[in-house]
Amino acid sequence: MHHASDILLTLFIVFLAAQVGSEVAQRLKLPGGVGEIAAGCVVGPSLLGWITPEQVASGTPLDVLAEVGVVLLLFSVGLETRLEDLKKVGKVAFLVGVLGVLVPFGMGGVWAHASGFDWSRSLFIAAAFVATSAGITARVLQELGALQRIESKVILGAAVIDDILAMLLLGVVVSLQGGEGIDVVHLLAVLAGAIGFIAIIGIGGARVMRWNSSWLDKPQSPHSALAIVLALCLGLAYVSTLFGLAAIIGAFLAGMIASETRQQHTLEKQTQPLLALLTPFFFVITGSKIDLHQLGNAEAGIMLLVVTLIAIVSKLIGGFLGAWSLGGRSATLVGFGMVPRGEVGVVIASLGLAAGVFTAQIYAIIVAMSLLTAMVTPPVLAWLLRRANASVGTEAVRDDAVER
Repeated sequence: MHHASDILLTLFIVFLAAQVGSEVAQRLKLPGGVGEIAAGCVVGPSLLGWITPEQVASGTPLDVLAEVGVVLLLFSVGLETRLEDLKKVGKVAFLVGVLGVLVPFGMGGVWAHASGFDWSRSLFIAAAFVATSAGITARVLQELGALQRIESKVILGAAVIDDILAMLLLGVVVSLQGGEGIDVVHLLAVLAGAIGFIAIIGIGGARVMRWNSSWLDKPQSPHSALAIVLALCLGLAYVSTLFGLAAIIGAFLAGMIASETRQQHTLEKQTQPLLALLTPFFFVITGSKIDLHQLGNAEAGIMLLVVTLIAIVSKLIGGFLGAWSLGGRSATLVGFGMVPRGEVGVVIASLGLAAGVFTAQIYAIIVAMSLLTAMVTPPVLAWLLRRANASVGTEAVRDDAVER
């Protein structure tokens, strides 16, 4: 009973901190997610210590809630994304995804090697620069009502490609640490499985729902459609992990499938209370995982600054070049949308620490970089979106004046 009481108290602290952080951030004209991440830093081990590292370790109730929260977030993003919209930006999204992996991987590897690491360890460190956290960007786009913009479609499409390539690169660098060489056949089989899963589920599922979704209304409960698609969401989130992909990819595909039903708008409304309850846990827990004590000297601070700049600039360059055909302003928006590493960088850093590749300080720097990119990106992305919207409004007024 005592254990249950402790869990409830921790849940209360996290949820309350999320609400306070989100409110402060929005009053400062920043996305709520930034305030929630900052709140996690405050209540986490580095400052107040109300959340301990043991409480957010893998498999703990808080960690599970955080995972469910980001899964539901990407499901809701998928609900507002149609397959046909993604097809229209397929070529651009592919270029953004590929360049958004190669450029950070190259720049991260060169920096690590120049800092004194051998090449096998340098490539492991470089892998932490690669994967984009779609959850961070998706929250900002959703808050600003920008999910229907072409840049948003490109970012979401690129995030799927990004995840596949990051998975393959991680497989390569892990193999190099063991000195066992690279199993090319295995990696190709993993790649084929991941692509096949996305193609069959995404394309096939969307077509089935478009053809006939009336069966969702046959059960008697008024929430039957929501219950069925949430089961689909959790199921596909699990299956995607079997193919080496992040659970959020399966959740996003489930939402995209559900967006083809005639119950789409009802489902969007019904998921909002769930998002309000569970999504904040993901952002607060993400912020709580940073250990500021490992960054308390000048050397670590300078290294963190350099690493974070490389992480931001490399993703921005990759995304910008990949989306250049959309124009400079849109390409910049896409580039910044690909910057957050979030929980993906934390996972890779954890693997490096467990494998003995990273010292505690390097681990803390990689985690801090991942979280700093998650905190820096949302306000910049929000500012770029507001400028883009203001520009569209100005052009519309100018065109109207010319017509008169």
